[in-house]
Amino acid sequence: MTDHVSVPPFVRVEELDALPGRVVLADVRWYLDGRSGRAAYEDGHLPGAVFVDLDRWLTGPATPEGGRNPLPSPAVFSRGMRTLGIGDEDVVVAYDDQGGVIAARLVWMLRTTGRRAAVLDGGLAAHLDAFPGSLVTSEPVPAEAVFTERPWPEDVLVDADGVTGRDVLAVDARNRDRFLGAQDPVDPRPGHVPGARSVPCRGNLDDRGRLLPPQQIRDRFADAGVDRDTAPLVVSYCGSGVTACHNLLTMEHTGIGRGRLFVGGWSAYGGDPSRPVETGTGR
Repeated sequence: MTDHVSVPPFVRVEELDALPGRVVLADVRWYLDGRSGRAAYEDGHLPGAVFVDLDRWLTGPATPEGGRNPLPSPAVFSRGMRTLGIGDEDVVVAYDDQGGVIAARLVWMLRTTGRRAAVLDGGLAAHLDAFPGSLVTSEPVPAEAVFTERPWPEDVLVDADGVTGRDVLAVDARNRDRFLGAQDPVDPRPGHVPGARSVPCRGNLDDRGRLLPPQQIRDRFADAGVDRDTAPLVVSYCGSGVTACHNLLTMEHTGIGRGRLFVGGWSAYGGDPSRPVETGTGR
């Protein structure tokens, strides 16, 4: 782990210039409905931003046990970051056009392996509010950086067996309708992990896509049984370990604490017909 000034999990546009060290902007646009994040980037992105392809660099091959978007191998992740000019000592500020719920995946991966990274609060829209007309189409050509290959720490992850442990409180980051058991658009079975609590990650945001005030966020997590005095281990999951990272970063940012990621999410758990599920219940 590097020993230098840390950065919070979320930063505002007006805080960018005060960040320590070299800042790399990372565009992590990606869409569950299959639209091209790369095409969106090419249509216009923040000046100097590199495009981080979630499917190529932040995801490994899908498997029944690992779900749709398992973590890539450390070798693939490090190769991707090196290629994009992201180094061990850089400060990465990642954004998207969905309030950061996608960009959170990259930020969580970087922070959990000891790098400095943050989500740009409000994302693309917040930057455009501050700097209208600032989007560019020219793409930077970064020099290859030094990015050390590091294993994924075991103490930040759980699998499908661990998400239902007696001392575990599972938090579901998907939209409420998917949690309750409405027909799932991407997974074969509707519902949620038995005993899980519904804390949709998009509920952490206001109508402009920016983080709610810290106390409001703490209150909504507390309503689901998650606070700084929570005894069980908190595990965040979603459909496939992408937006669940936003809940984890939000918990850290607001002082609730750190949880673990069930990266396989509902795509792994619900895809196993032998595992029990719940629908239409829960908090």
